[in-house]
Amino acid sequence: MSPTATPTRRQLHLPPVAASPFPYHRGSLLSIQDLTLEDLSHLLARATALENQDPLPRARTLAHRRIALLFYESSTRTRTSFELAAKSLGADTALVSNLSSSIEKGESLKDTGLTLRALGAEAIILRHNSSGAPWLLEAATRLPVLNAGDGMHAHPTQALLDLRTILAHLRPGTETVTPETLAGVTIAIVGDILHSRVARSNMLLLPRLGARVLLCGPTQLLPELAVAAGPGISIERNLEAALRQSQAVMMLRIQAERLAGLQLELEEYKAGYQLTGQLLAAYAPTALVLHPGPIIRGLEITAGVADGPQSAILEQVRHGVAIRMAVLERALTAAAENGGRA
Repeated sequence: MSPTATPTRRQLHLPPVAASPFPYHRGSLLSIQDLTLEDLSHLLARATALENQDPLPRARTLAHRRIALLFYESSTRTRTSFELAAKSLGADTALVSNLSSSIEKGESLKDTGLTLRALGAEAIILRHNSSGAPWLLEAATRLPVLNAGDGMHAHPTQALLDLRTILAHLRPGTETVTPETLAGVTIAIVGDILHSRVARSNMLLLPRLGARVLLCGPTQLLPELAVAAGPGISIERNLEAALRQSQAVMMLRIQAERLAGLQLELEEYKAGYQLTGQLLAAYAPTALVLHPGPIIRGLEITAGVADGPQSAILEQVRHGVAIRMAVLERALTAAAENGGRA
C-alpha cells in the first residue's frame, strides 16, 4: 500500500460489521468487545482483590491448573506478566515459542493447539503475528483462549491494564464502570496508530466509558478512516493541539517491522510527534503519560518524559499482573463451571 492510498477496513483491522459466533468459550478473551460493562467491573474488582490477597491462599486459586503460553512473537511485558500472574494463582505454566518447538518445522497453529490440549492444557494464552489467529485457535480447541496480541488487530488485556492505570489517576477508587465513568476525559493516542493493536483495543474500550479518544499522527500512520472504528474518536494532526486538550496521552512506537514499504522520514516524525519535556510542560503540565512498550527512547518519547513525574509507564506494567490474574481466574473458573459453550 502506498503512503497516499486509502486503506480498507480490512487493512485497518476494524471489527467486522456482522455479528460473530465467537467466543465459543465463556472464559475466552479474544477482543475487548467480548466484555460487557459488568464484565469490566468484575475484572477490575477481582484484580484489586487478588492483588491484595495474601500470597498463600491466593496460590490455591488455580492450584495445579495447566496453562500454555503460546508465543509466535517476541514479548517481555505481556509474556512475563501472564506467567507471573498464573504462578501467583498457583497454576502450572508451559511456554511454547515459535523458535523452540515444532512450529519452527512448519506445524500449523491448529495442530499445535490440539497438541497442547491433548497434553492437558486447560487454557491457552496466544500471541501471534496474524490478525484473527486467536479465533482460529479457539474454534479448533474449544479451550479458553486469551488473546495476548494478534497481528495489528487486538490486545485486550493491554487495554484493560491501561484502563486500570487511567482510573487510578483520574478516577481513584473506581472499579464499577458505567457509560459516564470517563465523561469529560480526553485521552490522546499518538504515533503509529495504523499498525497498533493497542490503539485499536483502547479505541474500542475507552469511548464506551464516556472518554473522548483523540488520535494524533502523520497521515501515513493515521489514515482518516480511523475515526470509523466507532463513536467518540476524532483526529488531531497537531501534537501541541492534542496535548492541550488531553488529560492523558498514550505514546506509541513506530512499528518498523510492520511498515511494509511505507516511507517515513524519522527526523521529520520526531520534529512533529516526539513527546518532549518542553512540550509536556507547555501544553499538558498535569497530563498522565502512558506507553505500552517497548519504548524507543529518543524517537517517540524522550528519556526525561519516560522517567519523569507524569509517567505511569512502569505503573502500567505493574497493573498488568493484577489484570491478568483476574483474566486467568475468569478463564479457568468458566472452564470449571461448564466447559464452555459450543
